[in-house]
Amino acid sequence: MNTEVATKIAGWLAEAKNVVVFTGAGVSTESGIPDFRSPGGVWSKYRTVYYDEFMASAEARHEYWQQKAEGHREFADAQPNDGHRVIGQWERDGTIRGVVTQNIDGLHQMGGNREVLELHGTARQILCQDCGARYEAGPLVAEFLETDRVPECGKCATGRLKHATISFGQSLPADVLREAAQWCRQTDLLLAIGSSLVVSPAADLPATAVRNGARLVIINRDTTPLDSLADEVIRESIGTTLMAINACLAS
Repeated sequence: MNTEVATKIAGWLAEAKNVVVFTGAGVSTESGIPDFRSPGGVWSKYRTVYYDEFMASAEARHEYWQQKAEGHREFADAQPNDGHRVIGQWERDGTIRGVVTQNIDGLHQMGGNREVLELHGTARQILCQDCGARYEAGPLVAEFLETDRVPECGKCATGRLKHATISFGQSLPADVLREAAQWCRQTDLLLAIGSSLVVSPAADLPATAVRNGARLVIINRDTTPLDSLADEVIRESIGTTLMAINACLAS
């Protein structure tokens, strides 16, 4: 990446008092997790099972689990990449406040982050929609693949088990969204990384930061609707870009 740009962004990071990192699917593609919107991704191969349908229909729940079982195989063994590791280091060093993410893969936590607001939940856990019990996803996905039956909740007899993610037609968790909006109002520098910035309300958060006086840096493969608001837009490898910025920050 351009050394001058990396040096400039490192300077912004060094002088900022409150930095927030906002991430989307692009930050995890370098870990081998496909962007589900891309051709060949899960969303392109299956129809959408909406939340109301999941709750009402045993057949829909089975279809949902078929989709999620395939998606689980694609990320269960994934490891944090250079981008995740740099972002984790920045939190440990006090360079950033934390991460607001649209991702459900848990790789930010594996990369060292502790302050992570997961707007769309996590696919690493299963949540009973009736009693609120939580389970690790791996064993229940394995059970489904072996039996071809939707697992049952061990805490309540009639519980409908679903990944602890936000499905289409399901509202984002109000407390998480509220805290993320507060972070974005308070930040003076926001780095939007690997997000198309088209899925609201999550994608509205970087604009909230700008309206409240923050600088905005966008690092993404493709153009986004917020490019015109950004102080810098970078269309290069996320891992390489963050490593370059980090090298300038450390020098």
